[in-house]
Amino acid sequence: MSENEKIEKTGSDAPASKPAKAEKKAKKDDKPGFFQRIARWFREMKSELKKVVWPTPKQTANNTVIVIVCVIIVGIFIWIFDWLAGAIISALLDLFRG
Repeated sequence: MSENEKIEKTGSDAPASKPAKAEKKAKKDDKPGFFQRIARWFREMKSELKKVVWPTPKQTANNTVIVIVCVIIVGIFIWIFDWLAGAIISALLDLFRG
């Protein structure tokens, strides 16, 4: 390869690489700052909360009662299972003690 071909090759590559660096820097500069991103997040959150269908006080009270009743029923089942398991273990221990 002659010296002229080397110069022409290196000369043609250099301008092509400079715009790529400029594009990277431009993309980096386009990124919003920290506080701008936080402000955008709050704006988006506010708009999403406007879309929420909030329950009426009657629905909230009804759902609360349902949850309390379910918790009591599950608690009773756990208490019965615990009592039954304890009674079985006690009976087995008394049987094997003698």
